[in-house]
Amino acid sequence: MEPSSSNTGFIQQQPVIKNQFYDDVSYQRVAKLFLPSAILDNITPDVAQIGQEVLSQKVFDWVTDAEHNQPYLRGNGRDSFGRPKSELVVGEGWCKLQDYGFEKGVVALNYDTDHGPYTRLVQFLRCHLWEASCANTLCPAAMQDGAARLLQRHLFSSASKNLTPTQREVFQNAYNHLTSRDPTKTWTSGQWMTERTGGSDVSQTETIATYDPFPYSVSVPQASQSESIPLGPWSISGFKWFSSATDSNMTILLAKTHPSKGVSAFFAPMRRHNPSLVSHTGESGNGTELNGITIQRLKHKFGTQSLPTAELELKGMRGWLIGEEGKGIQEISTILNITRVHTTVSSMGYLGRSLAIARSFALVRPVGMGKGKRIALSSHPLHMRTLANMTVDYHGMMLLTFYTIYALGLDERSLPSPSSTTKVPTPPKELVQPLLRVLSSLHKSYVCETTVPLVYGCMEALGGVGYMQNVESEHLNISRLFRDCCVGAIWEGTTDVLASDTLRALKHPLNGKQSIQALDWLILSSKHTKLREEWQGLKDKIETGKQEELLPEARGLVFRIAEIIISVLYLVDAGANPGIEVQAMCARFMEKKGFSAEGGVGKGSKEGGLRLDQAIVYGPGKEIGQGTKL
Repeated sequence: MEPSSSNTGFIQQQPVIKNQFYDDVSYQRVAKLFLPSAILDNITPDVAQIGQEVLSQKVFDWVTDAEHNQPYLRGNGRDSFGRPKSELVVGEGWCKLQDYGFEKGVVALNYDTDHGPYTRLVQFLRCHLWEASCANTLCPAAMQDGAARLLQRHLFSSASKNLTPTQREVFQNAYNHLTSRDPTKTWTSGQWMTERTGGSDVSQTETIATYDPFPYSVSVPQASQSESIPLGPWSISGFKWFSSATDSNMTILLAKTHPSKGVSAFFAPMRRHNPSLVSHTGESGNGTELNGITIQRLKHKFGTQSLPTAELELKGMRGWLIGEEGKGIQEISTILNITRVHTTVSSMGYLGRSLAIARSFALVRPVGMGKGKRIALSSHPLHMRTLANMTVDYHGMMLLTFYTIYALGLDERSLPSPSSTTKVPTPPKELVQPLLRVLSSLHKSYVCETTVPLVYGCMEALGGVGYMQNVESEHLNISRLFRDCCVGAIWEGTTDVLASDTLRALKHPLNGKQSIQALDWLILSSKHTKLREEWQGLKDKIETGKQEELLPEARGLVFRIAEIIISVLYLVDAGANPGIEVQAMCARFMEKKGFSAEGGVGKGSKEGGLRLDQAIVYGPGKEIGQGTKL
């Protein structure tokens, strides 16, 4: 017997995280289910390469730097002589990660590549792999995406006829920057809605916009190039309580123009040219300053610490009205549909990476089984059952998330041709928008709430190591993923806010019946008796109940609808690409939610034993060590 020391004795073998494009069975199934085979074959080399690159040491070093060198205000917002100076400083790691995302087209792909209605699916399959390695740079990218879509609508639809030539020039210039892949030219965007009066209740905004057309032709320098772009005829003043992406180049914000007109949407650049400013070297003529913005202070948050979030005071910020006065909520909803999808995909990305870490750890971690016997965690029946049950929930939410993305793609582009359709239910054209109206709030409220305890479960699966801040082994740092994941159920609308919004959509006096009809179409596409009966009961309750009476039950109602939709999609997946493991996953999910298995779905949680659980966690036919092949 030899005593252990700091360098001798048992030292745990380092887990190796595999490329999730191939290793994540749920990811593979979703890609195969939603994408036509020709498109999947076409994108595989590129997306697989991203899956490998995001696990590189270079990327993890950038993540560590972004977390360690967090954003700050130089001089706490003042220069050496006490003069106010809002200069935000972000770390090199943050900038490198953001540039990588630009170059990979995490936003641009949806605007410069055409896969028809599947373009959004391709975009978010890439984002899913990038989420856990991007150190929150996909947050400003989400708002960049939403702003690009909003400006695209105004530039290239019937609404474009309402633009003045100058306004068109300004919007087109911003759109070009938002959709660029060149890091020296790409813009991100803010989305300023939240004020002290209420997080999601934007009707109480205290930001005021006044039409004041002179002077508004001050040029705006961007990146390394100076562009003579008018700042806008509206002067905007107020206080914004949360502004993520404070280092962005532009913003979309809400403000009131008149007490009786409600809130309006505005576009504004973040910076403007001021030739009177003198640099610290004494040079003049090239000075820049924030566009009527003072960064009051940066927020100190539980998670997303690499992301600069601030309180902003606006005084005479120059901007452009988007759409009509008083129609700001309708305009901003275009952005919210997209940023909420990004938020859900981020939650799924954190969970997917956490499960990848837990799977890899289980392969190399030996544990005792009594009487001196030791086995890998990957062969421990209880541990495998735990990971298998988590995988069942993960796959169900992947189906719900990517079905919502599929609906988003159908709304933005034409319906697929019959020869290229996927195996999932494709709604008729008239039901696409009503279906998306419900799914846009429903998917985020359900997924972002449900992923938090599952990511924690992955942290627990590593024991004490999972609870550590593993910056020296960043690829294992689930504690960072857990902290960042927690915000998903809060920003872009809390769970209760979104559940209330879903109920409002279903009870809307003009469009509510269409939304119910869309859910009716989707759920009744399944022949499963219990699902149809459960939906019928919920539908009767929603149609006959008063909105104020149903409101206390909104979360339960919305979550139950989500579970029904997931079950429908699980049945579609199990039928489209059958296998013992996916049939068992489908049965387990439905049993857990109180739906009996029908139609040859397969056995549930009481059948199959260790080998089936291993197949659910690692995939059929995979090598899991010790000579075991599933």
